[in-house]
Amino acid sequence: MTDITVTRNEGESRYELHSGDVLAGFAAFDLRAGSIRFLHTEIDPAFQGQGLAGKLASEALTDAAGRGEAIVPLCPYIAKYLETHEIPGAEIRWPKAPKGRAGSAGEDPTGRAE
Repeated sequence: MTDITVTRNEGESRYELHSGDVLAGFAAFDLRAGSIRFLHTEIDPAFQGQGLAGKLASEALTDAAGRGEAIVPLCPYIAKYLETHEIPGAEIRWPKAPKGRAGSAGEDPTGRAE
């Protein structure tokens, strides 16, 4: 089986999941003072159904927590992952829905589909 790795690419503002030399997915983020906002997670269709999104989320969130960055889950996938998995040492800052608008913590305010 090909090696699966997750790395943080500061220049692209994302965590990248590679299968060998192939980019298989990413989790885009935005850094703020003391926090990291996860915006969008995407797995290439050729790699879906293999549990790779969970691996990407786990390693990205663990790395962010280890850096002391508070995690703001704006991406629906990251929010759902945090609802069902413990990330040791993580500080989670759950976003609030805008006033007058119903929505869940997992709603993607960027308007981009997962």
